[in-house]
Amino acid sequence: MRALLLDAPGGPETLRVGEADEPVPGPGRVLVRVHACGLNPVDWKVASGGNPDWSWPHILGLDVAGTVEALGEGVSGVAPGQRVALHHDLRRPGGMAELVVVDPVALAPIPDAVSFQDAAALPCAGMTGYQALTRRLHLHAGQSLLVTGIGGVGGYAVQVAARLGVHVIVTASAAKHAEALALGAEHVIDYAGGDVVARVRELTDGRGVDAVLDTVSAASATANLGALAFNGGLAFTNGRPDLTTVPEFTTAPSVHEISLGAAYSSGGSEARADLSAMLGELMALVAEGSLGARIADTLSLGEVPQGYARIENGHMAGKLVMVDPWA
Repeated sequence: MRALLLDAPGGPETLRVGEADEPVPGPGRVLVRVHACGLNPVDWKVASGGNPDWSWPHILGLDVAGTVEALGEGVSGVAPGQRVALHHDLRRPGGMAELVVVDPVALAPIPDAVSFQDAAALPCAGMTGYQALTRRLHLHAGQSLLVTGIGGVGGYAVQVAARLGVHVIVTASAAKHAEALALGAEHVIDYAGGDVVARVRELTDGRGVDAVLDTVSAASATANLGALAFNGGLAFTNGRPDLTTVPEFTTAPSVHEISLGAAYSSGGSEARADLSAMLGELMALVAEGSLGARIADTLSLGEVPQGYARIENGHMAGKLVMVDPWA
């Protein structure tokens, strides 16, 4: 089969299109014919150092959408030809290929109204934001949320939060203020223009927000602990905040580390089943028109290295998705 191969740890420029043996689904596994696969920053970040579970050459690609090709022994609940998507196990050969073997527990059926491309855009970024808001922070209508940026995770989180009736404040560059408001933010703070926490306090009459979703860094998450109201919660994706900066028995914050991939490496079947549930819930929102998949561009298999380079350079306005590697 055709695949995008990584022969050794390295950057996007080291990837090459080549031939790989077609995988065979073992017991309890499913073979999926790939129609689309989303590109994510974690792909090239891990590729640069490799992973001890990989064999070489390795195939990247976590966000897979396609059709069920064959079932391994003991698999039930899915059928050949079914349209499915998933957030795949980073430790295994991925979806930048014609075929991939996956865990059926994490598979979610793709609704008729959702394209393969939209389904492949959602898992990593969409589910990260969705898990933070609905599984960890448990946000509901009338509460307030600060989101740092409207990149992949932030762009989905703002849409979901606004749909829940949450009052959303976003940090973004001046050039992205209009986009943030269109996604559902009520207020936008230029992160280059001053004290973000002070501005949050001003916008909330001194109270602070009920929750923060920080996607930037440990330093950013630490600073944004100061934006929380009493008993507020902070979810982070890119570095743990330093709780020692908050005096004990004052605002009493809760902190939530978001790591989808750990559902495979540290979680059990229940955690992987929730990957399926969350993706199904997101695709239902896309099907009904209340969530945009935010695809910036679609790429051929051979264009994926350049796509990763674009992500590495930052400031993407949406998702990049590889389509039809067998075409």
